[in-house]
Amino acid sequence: MPRSLSEALAGGGAAAAGRARTAAWLLALGALLWLGFAALAEGIGGPATQRLSALMMPADAAWSPAAAAAVFAMWAVMMAAMMLPSAVPMVSSFAALDRSARGGGGRTAGFLLAYLAVWSGFSLVAAALQWGLQGLGLVDAAGASRTPLLAAGLLVAAGAVQFTPLKQACLRKCRTPLGFLAVEWRPGFRGAAAMGLRHGLFCLGCCWALMLLPFVAGTMNLLWMAVLTAVVALEKLAPRGVLLSRGLGVLLILAGLSILAMPAVAAA
Repeated sequence: MPRSLSEALAGGGAAAAGRARTAAWLLALGALLWLGFAALAEGIGGPATQRLSALMMPADAAWSPAAAAAVFAMWAVMMAAMMLPSAVPMVSSFAALDRSARGGGGRTAGFLLAYLAVWSGFSLVAAALQWGLQGLGLVDAAGASRTPLLAAGLLVAAGAVQFTPLKQACLRKCRTPLGFLAVEWRPGFRGAAAMGLRHGLFCLGCCWALMLLPFVAGTMNLLWMAVLTAVVALEKLAPRGVLLSRGLGVLLILAGLSILAMPAVAAA
């Protein structure tokens, strides 16, 4: 562990340049994932991409093994693309501290891979949930809700989660990289991976309900994914993010209730 967190992060131009490089390659990786996801969502890139895109949107619940693998891969890429922007401060802070402690660049890779492994685990659960919902006729081939009740339920539930103690505790952990690193610091590659895993679990506790909202508008809806990415980044990075999260909770609950009210208004 560096002798001083503040000294390590404020260690002159070299330290600032190192943090900037780490942030740049993380954002570049996120951009590449977004481009790949967009190509698959729009079927751009020739017959091979179109076939893969079709596998990601199975026509019925009788998924082939290839379709199941493709849907899982779609969720894993989507989660990585959506979560990387908000993880930049934590990973770049870890890398700066690790350089100060002369830990080696491999530890930063271990931290990031362990973080992404948590979201890959979530992706496995989400893909299984999509298969189940499709089998019940509740979502279509693109993973979009077929019933107002499901869409409204997801929105209201995600809004309610915003006010829970677990959400608020995990959000505070995600918003304070130095506090997390000071408490969780461990030596060695396994230590870095353990830290990345811990950060990923806090991030999952913070965002899991929001990451089920793709089922509202479709798992391949690029605009909806961009909105959710921006929401997660604002919660974690913007000033007064905790207050913003509660405001978001109110908006989500109102959105869900308005969807429930629409059929009643139409019937009247």
